[in-house]
Amino acid sequence: MQDTPAAIDVLDTVIGHLRNRLLPTLEGRAVFEMRVTLSALELVRREFTLKPASDAAELGRLGALLGSSGDLESLNSALCLGITSGEMDVSTPGLLDHLYRTALEKLAVDQPNYGAYKLATGNPAIHNKD
Repeated sequence: MQDTPAAIDVLDTVIGHLRNRLLPTLEGRAVFEMRVTLSALELVRREFTLKPASDAAELGRLGALLGSSGDLESLNSALCLGITSGEMDVSTPGLLDHLYRTALEKLAVDQPNYGAYKLATGNPAIHNKD
């Protein structure tokens, strides 16, 4: 076990420092570049905090949907094969729910400010604090 501070706490400190102390001092192109940097760091933060649970949920849904076990990559490959072969379609119980929930979980990590994601989750708040 690692001593404190935890990596996520260090990341939060760096993001806060860059956003609140350094960004206000920048001008021109440097402002854009800092915002890109902050977006990348915030994506990494969401990967750390959200992706493990969403991957586990996706794996569970895939196992139930396909009636088999395996890793995320192999089960997703089996799902794609089932869909492209016509063995699975919109009438397959649980398929649409799985696809919808998986898409929302991936958007929560990759694009939480995407308008359709906020609409689908009932969250109109802007997460980006620029």
